[in-house]
Amino acid sequence: MLTVLPIRYVANVEACRKFYAGLGLVVDSDASLDVWVQLSAGAGAVGLHDFTVSKGRPAGSTELGFATDEKLEVVGSRLREQGYDYEIVDEDFGRSLRVVDPDGVTVQIQEIDMDVAKASASALSGSSRDE
Repeated sequence: MLTVLPIRYVANVEACRKFYAGLGLVVDSDASLDVWVQLSAGAGAVGLHDFTVSKGRPAGSTELGFATDEKLEVVGSRLREQGYDYEIVDEDFGRSLRVVDPDGVTVQIQEIDMDVAKASASALSGSSRDE
């Protein structure tokens, strides 16, 4: 099953967490770290990602994303049957499938592994975020 999960790259994760919680979204503490907060709504979720560890995405940008409990290869197979090429990438949180929609916008489908994410967060805490 896919969950709509747009990713908002932010300069201050804690300030944005408070803002979106004020809108009524609920923090999923089991799926959140210092550099990533996942907030759920009745019909979806939003992820807040510290832009300084986002591999080049600027603060204020938003990416259309989905989280899935399916294997990315299964999702990719459906996309390929429809004529869309995709790429599966190892990420700091697990893996993601990236595909370009008909308008040229990259869409990310995430296979989140909190053990991988927590290990990455530990590694990040030992390095400078200004890199």
